Amino acid sequence: MTRPATAWTALDAALRGLRLDGALFFRAEFTEGWAYRSPAPDELVRILRPGARRLIVFHIIAGGTCWARARSGERLWAREGDVVVVPYGEQHAMGGAETAEEVPILELLDPPPWRTLPVLRHGAGGGRTDIVCGYLHSDHPLFNPALRALPPLFVVRPPEGPAATWIRSSIDYALAAGSPAPGTDRTATKLSELVLLETLRLHLATAPAIDTGWLAALADPVLAPVLARMHAAPDHHWTVQQLADTVAVSRSVLDERFRQVLGRSPIRYLADWRMHLAENLLATTGHSVAAVAHRVGYDSEEAFSRAFKRAHAVAPGTWRREQLTGTGHRDQHGHRHH
Repeated sequence: MTRPATAWTALDAALRGLRLDGALFFRAEFTEGWAYRSPAPDELVRILRPGARRLIVFHIIAGGTCWARARSGERLWAREGDVVVVPYGEQHAMGGAETAEEVPILELLDPPPWRTLPVLRHGAGGGRTDIVCGYLHSDHPLFNPALRALPPLFVVRPPEGPAATWIRSSIDYALAAGSPAPGTDRTATKLSELVLLETLRLHLATAPAIDTGWLAALADPVLAPVLARMHAAPDHHWTVQQLADTVAVSRSVLDERFRQVLGRSPIRYLADWRMHLAENLLATTGHSVAAVAHRVGYDSEEAFSRAFKRAHAVAPGTWRREQLTGTGHRDQHGHRHH
């Protein structure tokens, strides 16, 4: 599904407007078998950014393969060059291919403050996975867990090209010996911001209405509560009346507001949002096409497959194989042409 250039301009402009600040906070060398569990969000804030309401956490996979899982979610697999994003800083776990006990990560790190970027080494001595971890802080509604605009944890796989090359060079910088303490190196701090912005740009490229006012809609007093309900339960058979009741407006007022800010009706937005979620599930989980269809609100695999093919010109199974093999021609923005 190719997006017009104006959509990318709007997305880039919107993301540039995000106010972010943070740092890299450790790098890790894990060997099979290994697994760890992150601190609870409030504990993470206390250690890294006292006074903040929440933090955004990201993990760049510098080498190897691993899984990541939000506390209430499933395992998503990531490989070298991928970026794992935990947009609301929720407690999560990561691990390798072999079974291992999840160890609290604070037991593996020296207590702060850190004079240099901590290097965490953990595991049973098998195959190695290198990870660079960072955090950022932002008060933008995009990172408000109540709106659920983003999954609690997701994996971004940059397409071959400038984005992947740039993230790779960022990894090399972060892995350089003698890295200073987290938050003390302005270059590393800016690096965290740029990596997250690029990762969000890639992830949101298929989100509905990015070319109009999606980020602004998250702060809209009428649209934000309605979007929150859709995002929380995309498999629910919503009616416009149910959604309008959420904010005590008429169906016509809600429909007009959606068209004005998001460029589409509420039900069309819901259909586009379901397709966005389906892409994520197909790319990062082993769920069957039927299971993905059910998770995003389709009554049958056949109905989902028809809708998916209308949006992507290929069936879900074919699209998934292309994601895994990297086949197909991509344009300058990383979108595939068939």
